[in-house]
Formats: sequence, structure tokens, C-alpha cells
Amino acid sequence: MLGQTILSLLPPIIAIALALITKEVYSSLFIGILVGGMMYTGFSFTGTLEHVFVNGMVGSLTDSWNIGILVFLVILGAMVMLMNRAGGSAAFGRWSVEHVKTKTGAQLATIALGVLIFIDDYFNCLTVGSVMSPLAERHGISRAKLAYLIDATAAPICIIAPISSWAAAVSGFVDGVNGLDLFVRAIPYNFYAFLTIAMMLTLSFGKFDYGPMKVAEMSQKLEARETTGRSSITGAEDMPNPPVSGKGKVIHLIFPIVVLIVCCVIGMIYTGGFFDGESFVDAFAGSDASVGLMYGSAVALIITIIFYLATRVLNFNEIMNAIPEGFKAMVPAILVLTFAWTLKAMTDSLGAKENVAALVDSAAHNGALMSLLPALVFVVGGFLAFATGTSWGTFGILIPIVADVFHADMSNELMIVAISACMAGAVLGDHCSPISDTTIMASAGAQCDHVQHVSTQLPYALTAAAVSLVSYIIAGFVRVWYVCLPIGIVLMVLTVLVIRNMENNKPAAV
Repeated sequence: MLGQTILSLLPPIIAIALALITKEVYSSLFIGILVGGMMYTGFSFTGTLEHVFVNGMVGSLTDSWNIGILVFLVILGAMVMLMNRAGGSAAFGRWSVEHVKTKTGAQLATIALGVLIFIDDYFNCLTVGSVMSPLAERHGISRAKLAYLIDATAAPICIIAPISSWAAAVSGFVDGVNGLDLFVRAIPYNFYAFLTIAMMLTLSFGKFDYGPMKVAEMSQKLEARETTGRSSITGAEDMPNPPVSGKGKVIHLIFPIVVLIVCCVIGMIYTGGFFDGESFVDAFAGSDASVGLMYGSAVALIITIIFYLATRVLNFNEIMNAIPEGFKAMVPAILVLTFAWTLKAMTDSLGAKENVAALVDSAAHNGALMSLLPALVFVVGGFLAFATGTSWGTFGILIPIVADVFHADMSNELMIVAISACMAGAVLGDHCSPISDTTIMASAGAQCDHVQHVSTQLPYALTAAAVSLVSYIIAGFVRVWYVCLPIGIVLMVLTVLVIRNMENNKPAAV
């Protein structure tokens, strides 16, 4: 069983390994896709072509959910380009110099905005990236660090927000119980999410980094000294063609963002039947995030265009020229997403879901492992989400298994801990994986090289994962969240401080 599981996950493992070794994501993903196609068809040439391109790529691109996400991505790219052309991003950069005085303040502001935009992880990544890029540039925060802050406040925040697309997804995976009630009860045991937040705050207040992130931050500092007065993220100061509007104000950045948030929320509850009589909570739980975000972003784009025309910050031709440029800026993210979805299709066709499900089910019914089940599920969930690039798919595999083990008994606190471990493990894998759509969008939002984002973020995510694993071992025996969660947070802070002391005691490089 273990051998079958590893074989079915071989294509994404190959793709991820190649991406980290070669630093080139497109060819790595495509090689992983080809390996999956050849394994499925028994190395048949014509069969592999059909499975890869027809069943995989075309199948992924004709999926209504995926198309909705791509439309949302394109519209957001257009809006970001419009905000840049209108001078809103440049104006926010000037405002931030006056009001946010330190690098720590800029990082905390990024974290705060990421926490506030808890509706959806895709929306979070691109919105926080577009708003905070000027501020990050002004205070010498590298694109890699910005991408980490964005990614760490996307999925980890959504998974502890009762009103989010993630809560809606998780709520539908358990039959016979109130899914939203189960989600809310599992929140205090979602150690990875809370410990990731604690880690970000400790790093920000402690004013240090380690591993590849430290190298990226030092490189940014050197670059900032050489290019003082420029904005390499927004390009506002040295972008002669086309020019940035000199009439832009902060409102030309803030207004479109607020409109986007409001419209996306309305779009999501609309798809959930809110205007047909459903309650707000039920409408959110039953929403179609892909369609809702597509509706909301389209309406927000129209309102933004009207606003820019009314305030005469851009004329009609300038607006129309900016829209395809925004589309072009999103092409790399769209290409990586398409390959990632195709790779997932290859993995699914090899039976990865079924093999992992059987492996976890057999371990879960071993009485000696019951108290260690949360820790086991956390590890398996993290590995599965990392290899497949999907947290929601991991939810769909593991949560029903855990619920079945405990007969969906809401009075059993160990079931709540184990369900939370499913979600935490899935978020961990989603946070680390180079083929995760959230990771891809965090790179796009920060305008960071994708492989650099993955390699710089990985040590941070694994540090939080290690402390989370210890916390789940404790929780499997203690089963009281207000004891386990504080212990986990204290361990997280102490771990980061120990790492800082180790970094400080390293001999200086010659």
C-alpha cells in the first residue's frame, strides 16, 4: 500500500524536485505531467499525448471552477495595472513614507491587511500584493519576504475565518453533522495557522531573518542603496512608456480595493442564495467562490473604470490600453496554474486519493495510534497537499475518513482535534508546495520569482510545521485547546528566538 501511494505521487514529487534544483518551474512541471501521463498509459506515445493534453490540460481548462479563477485572475491583473497607471500605487508609496516610518511597521501593516482580507486566499494574495508592494519597496522589504507575508496570511488566515470560502468548502465534507459548527470548534486546534501568525510577528518585531530569506533581504538592501529613489516594484518613477498619471491620489488605490472587497463578498453570497432568502452564514457556506469572485471582480472593474473617468485621472484610451497590459502581467501565473492543474489531473488518474485514503484509514483504525492520530493526520495531510498542490482536495480525502473513524461524534474532542489536524496539514502543504495555486498567486501578487518564493519560504513553513507537530502530539493526549494552544505559541516564539541566537552566533562570512 505504501509503495502504491508513493508511485501515484511520483509525478508531482519529480516536478517539485526539478523546480527546486533547476530553479525553472515551467519545464519542471511539464516533465512531471509527462511522467504522470506515461505511467497512466503504460508508456504509450499516442495514449500519453491524449491523456496529457485532452484529459489533463483541456480537461482542466474546461472545468468551470478553474475558468472562473482564471477570469478573476485576469480581471485583477487589469485592475492592478489600472491602479498603477492612475498613479494610485505611487501616491500610496508617497503616503507610506510619511505615515509608516520603519521596516517593522511596513511588515506589520502587510500582516494586518492580510488578516483583514480573510474572505478568500486568491483574493487575499493579489489584493495585498497590489496594495503593499509600494510600501514594501519604500522600506527595503524584498519581494521574497513580501511574498512570504502574503502567502502566510492567505490560507492560514482563511482556515481560521468562519466566514470565508475555505469555511464553506470544509463545511461540505462531513455528512450528518453541522459542518460550520464543526469548523468553528476546530479553529482553536488549528495550530499551524496560529503558529504561522506568531512566527511572522516574532520575526517582524525581532527584526531578523534566516536561511535563504536572509540572503534575499540582504540583496534587497544592497540593491536599495544602489537604486535610491526608484520603485522597482511599481516602476512609478522610471516608467516613461506609458506614463503614470500625475493626478493620482491615494483614493485612486483605496477606492478600487474597497469596491473589490464589497463586490466580491456580494458576489459570493449571491451564488449562495442570499438574495433568495438564505441567511448570510448559510449563503456563505453554500457559495461558489469561483463564480462569486468572478462576478464581484467584473463589477468592481466596471465601477473602477467609471470612477477613473469621472475623476479624469485617466482617459478612455489609457484605460483600454491598460487592461490588456494587466492581462499580459498575469500570463506567467496563468501558465503555472494551468500546468499545476494538469499535474493534479495526472496524479488523480493514478489513484493518489484512493491510495492515501486507504493508508490513513488502516492507520486510523489501529487502537494504539488513536492518541497520535492528529499528529499522523497532520503529517499525511501536509505531504499530500504538498505533492498535489491542493488543500481543498486534501480536505476532501482526509476529513471524511477521520469523521468515519469517530462515527461523526461531535462530543468526542479527539475527533475535533483530528479534523483540525486535517485542515492544518492541508494548509501546511498548500503553503509549501510550488504547484499550489495559492503559492503561485502569492508570487504573482508580490511580483516575485516563483522558485525564489518557494525556496525562501520553505524553511519558515517547516519551522512552524515542526512546532505544530509537537503541539498535535500534546493535543492528542491533553485535548483541551486553551492548554495546548498557548503551549504551542510559547514553543513557537522560543524556537524562533533560539534560531535568532544561533544566527547571531554564526561567524561572519569572509
